Amino acid sequence: MPVEFIGFIGANGASETHANKGPALNVAYVEAIARAHDAGGFDRALVAFGSTSPESQLVVAHAASVTKRLGFMIAHRPGFTAPTVAARQLATLDQFTGGRIAVHIITGGSDDEMKKDGDHLTKAERYARTDEYLEIVRQEWTSERPFDHAGKYYNVVQAFGAVKPFQKPHLPIYFGGSSDEAIPVAGKHADIYALWGETQAQVRETIARVRAAAARHGRTVRFSLSLRPVLAETEDAAWARADDIVAQTIALREKSGLNTKDHAPPNAGSQRLLQAAAQGTRLDKRLWTGVAAVTGAQGNSTGLVGTPDQVAEALLDYYDLGVTTFLIRGFDPLDDAVAYGRHLIPRVRELVAARDARPAQAVG
Repeated sequence: MPVEFIGFIGANGASETHANKGPALNVAYVEAIARAHDAGGFDRALVAFGSTSPESQLVVAHAASVTKRLGFMIAHRPGFTAPTVAARQLATLDQFTGGRIAVHIITGGSDDEMKKDGDHLTKAERYARTDEYLEIVRQEWTSERPFDHAGKYYNVVQAFGAVKPFQKPHLPIYFGGSSDEAIPVAGKHADIYALWGETQAQVRETIARVRAAAARHGRTVRFSLSLRPVLAETEDAAWARADDIVAQTIALREKSGLNTKDHAPPNAGSQRLLQAAAQGTRLDKRLWTGVAAVTGAQGNSTGLVGTPDQVAEALLDYYDLGVTTFLIRGFDPLDDAVAYGRHLIPRVRELVAARDARPAQAVG
């Protein structure tokens, strides 16, 4: 199966190793990194959602206007927009872009962050709301006649979306969340389930859980893995760069007054990454947990380290486990996006094509 590559479009050039020195929304930077992804062979680019960040759908609308073929993955938090309205917003954008939009559902793992936008539900309640939310969104996208929905969180009467997505039957639904509350909702609604960069054993376990949850609804799910590749011409140089990234991350966090140890993240995804980090800095073939360990695994923070060929081969290990989408972003966001497009993405596509051409019994 062909692999999909997703990059990352931030609102500015900040990362764990680079402080943002400009405005919260740097329009020129958004345009530059969107064009770099478009030219680099990425299939999509993620635009994140946060309680203090620029609005993801509006960032995507502008990024789409300066690119030609690049698709987008809009991080979207259920509950802050009426599901009928959100469905029409996303469908409208999908029409304007000729089918380049996907939505990434992030229910929210931190109570404190959710409260910043006035949401005081518990995690279990949030995932129950997400379940209802996606039921309504999907109907708004696909129903040919008005429909009613009476639930705990939403009660709509004769809802109908006159605008439908350009993509049929609807635009792709990516889904993030590793908690016990999240997995059943993912199995019911996700087209692509997104994991952070865990060990192969952890990925194998999560894929099995999600597949079992989806099977209860007669569904199949594809899988995405998020990683931070660190590339160099030699393996030694790549690991030296990784060590330098950790040092820069610690220095920037200390300068900003942020903690670099004794983390207790509330969300299950970060907890799983820290469980991996507790096993060591270098795991499996070349999984690297250095930044996750010093940041509390806040988001996508583990990587693969090596030459482009070595990292491509490590990605294939995950492909063999059932991962067909890779979300990759660097610590030098713009320069790394260019490097991935030149050196990593083409190599992985070549290896996957060769792997898929082999007899099934020869794989593994």
